Amino acid sequence: MAISGNSSRRIRKEDLKVSLETKPGWHSGHELLPSEGSTVLCAEGMAEVVRLLGKTGNGTRLLELKLLDGTRHPFFAEASNVRVPPPEDAK
Repeated sequence: MAISGNSSRRIRKEDLKVSLETKPGWHSGHELLPSEGSTVLCAEGMAEVVRLLGKTGNGTRLLELKLLDGTRHPFFAEASNVRVPPPEDAK
């Protein structure tokens, strides 16, 4: 069985990145590191941070994420590729 290099099922690189324009006012996980249990936006949708792990090649933390809708097993993403909601105003 040969593997086709031109498969239409291939994952495109741009589908794995979360656009900065997706959630105006939200921060990159590189700018504002999420904590365990917090909700973030990743390429697959809204997810909960399960664990914070070591640093990746670009210097950001590796996150273990779990989708809020429960459709997938936990997976990993760089903090720089998630969006974090702005912190609530402290009064």
